[in-house]
Amino acid sequence: MDWNLLYNESTPPSMDSIIKYVSSELWEELNSFLEGTYKIQPKFSYSRCSMQPGWNVKYEKSGKSLCRLYPMEGFFIALVVIGNKESFEIELMLHSFSKYTQSLLQCTTNSAGGRWLMINVTEPEILEDVIRLVQIRAKSK
Repeated sequence: MDWNLLYNESTPPSMDSIIKYVSSELWEELNSFLEGTYKIQPKFSYSRCSMQPGWNVKYEKSGKSLCRLYPMEGFFIALVVIGNKESFEIELMLHSFSKYTQSLLQCTTNSAGGRWLMINVTEPEILEDVIRLVQIRAKSK
């Protein structure tokens, strides 16, 4: 069943219910990394956006969005916005990312202050790409 049909706007999910729905160690690994490295807690947010409606998990550091995580059945989507400040560094590193992430970076155009990468996290190498992108976002001022 679709995530946005399981939990409506007035019924937020628990982290345990998200873990069960996603059913991927990669979800737990990324959440542990974000919470442990940046000493931040997840914020649950409801989106009415037609691209990915429903509840998502947002991570921010000092008011700056590091990423949003969208639960999917068997995997999850990580939204990482690459702003102008991060673009140059990421372009220099382009060939060090997985083929999947390279393709996303090359095909995603700038809009509303950056490139909005909706990354399907299905493999450990893609998770590593997401972690590296978040690290770049976290250190840029």
